[in-house]
Amino acid sequence: MGRKALIFWGGWDGHTPDRSAEVVKGMLEGNGFDVTVHKGTDILATADLASYDLIVPMVTMSAIEKPELQALTKAISDGTGLAGFHGTMGDSFRNETEYQFMVGGQWVSHPGNIIDYRVDVTRPDDPIMQGVQSFAYRSEQYYMHVDPSNEVLATTTFSGEHLDFIKGVVMPVVWKKHYGKGRVFYSALGHTADEFAVPEMRTMFERGAIWAAR
Repeated sequence: MGRKALIFWGGWDGHTPDRSAEVVKGMLEGNGFDVTVHKGTDILATADLASYDLIVPMVTMSAIEKPELQALTKAISDGTGLAGFHGTMGDSFRNETEYQFMVGGQWVSHPGNIIDYRVDVTRPDDPIMQGVQSFAYRSEQYYMHVDPSNEVLATTTFSGEHLDFIKGVVMPVVWKKHYGKGRVFYSALGHTADEFAVPEMRTMFERGAIWAAR
């Protein structure tokens, strides 16, 4: 019996959650997962989340009902894995601090919008980062409020060009952590599904998702 994954998507269309869900579905199926894709958050309250080994949220700037959130946080705390990227996991439910606690961060700004910047690998020894070198990237450079307990795998440094008072700030881009018994992986890269064409971005997310899965 292969492992099971759930992708639920919705919220702001600019993050191409439907297309991204198809990309990640294919990626996980290629790694032997049986994947369920669902539009909306209602499935969180109706499905047996404990039966999934991995949950991938793809929802931006949306709302979630309390029973849905409670079911999700319980599943992760009990050992189901959580993996996601960019605003589809890092800016999903702005009112829900428990969700943000579980993720390990929350988006707050992207000075300059789509810009060229650098992603610096900080843990080349970690299996998720094996063979990934620091690389140039073009997307939103996320400024986030982050949990100091995150195990940071890659960072970016703000130049100050678009906001002078954050010049030199080193910001986590990729991290992993635990939430109860569950493993959590997050990458700030992936503004649209097209960014999965960048090998480093795709490799880190694929490995991170597999690491997070039970």
